[in-house]
Amino acid sequence: MARRGRPTVEITVSDQERSTLQRWARRHNSSQALALRCRIVLACAEGRTQAEVATELGCHPVTVSKWAHRFAAERLDGLVDAPRPGAARKIGDEVIEAVLVETLESAPPDATHWSTRELAKKHGISHTTVGEIWRAFGLKPWRQDSFKVSPDPELVEKVRDLVGLYMSPPVAAAVFAVDEKPQIQAINRTAPTLPMLPTTPQRATHDYERNGTCDLFAALEIATGKVITDIRKSHTSADFVAFLSKLDRAVPAELEVHVILDNLSAHKSPTVHKWLLRHRRFHLHFTPTYGSWMNLVERWFSALTTKKLQRSAHRSVKELAADILSWADTWNDNPRPFVWTKTAKEILERLAGYCTAININTDARTE
Repeated sequence: MARRGRPTVEITVSDQERSTLQRWARRHNSSQALALRCRIVLACAEGRTQAEVATELGCHPVTVSKWAHRFAAERLDGLVDAPRPGAARKIGDEVIEAVLVETLESAPPDATHWSTRELAKKHGISHTTVGEIWRAFGLKPWRQDSFKVSPDPELVEKVRDLVGLYMSPPVAAAVFAVDEKPQIQAINRTAPTLPMLPTTPQRATHDYERNGTCDLFAALEIATGKVITDIRKSHTSADFVAFLSKLDRAVPAELEVHVILDNLSAHKSPTVHKWLLRHRRFHLHFTPTYGSWMNLVERWFSALTTKKLQRSAHRSVKELAADILSWADTWNDNPRPFVWTKTAKEILERLAGYCTAININTDARTE
């Protein structure tokens, strides 16, 4: 009796093809269909029969035969789906160009930017079509980012200095990111907060009572993520010196101490300079003007705000201070260091791009 069906094909793969097939089979953004085809080819290349491969991979033997033959004929290109013809496009390139030009270079008389419906009405197309054009070209007219270029004459040197401390800290030294979070309010809601229930979020009154403020000093150790904190009534230079003294007692005497901080006047007062003369192991590194985002302790302050202060209620400053210190102690039980990843070159190149764009736009407006 004659054998029916497709004949078995012998599969051989080169080292480069095997590497590509293995990468396609395990990468996260591969489709499940492509990953299965790669596993089929790899299994067939090991000399297994189509029935064995089908049983192992949980598919039909016909599927195994199909992709084995396709690979044998077209190699890697045969495993990728060919583009499928979709519906004919209903709008021409001139309409797409007009929508893009309107979006980028004009605005409606009653708004600062176009909406999909307003632009669709003007060009006689549907608002979903305008949305598809915007998505295809990565346009989001409703969004606006902000930026601030530092006028610091030592900008380049300071960026390189701080990034060097983060990414290549000095030997036999402790590096701390230090800052204050001033005027933290002890806020209490005028009515009890209602707990979250199924289908209902937690609810709190929009109005509140102010019960005083306090200032939080924090020093984030870059290597370990541990934080040294202090609560005070103000953040004067004397308060800052007192916090530096606390930091001095907490760090082993044999280590140099590098402190990253912003340009607050309390950090540069004569009182601070006198203290530094008596504590030679301390070295202050200032962020650029308008560059407090380079101070990693700001990231810790953000976590404190979103995870604790934002939804908390406190009837007194004493209660607020105890809550903050308790949260900091919990953080130090399992500290998570924040890892700086941007190099100084990447930061300065991006800044140069901003400056170039600003100059181009300024020249265009003056012409």
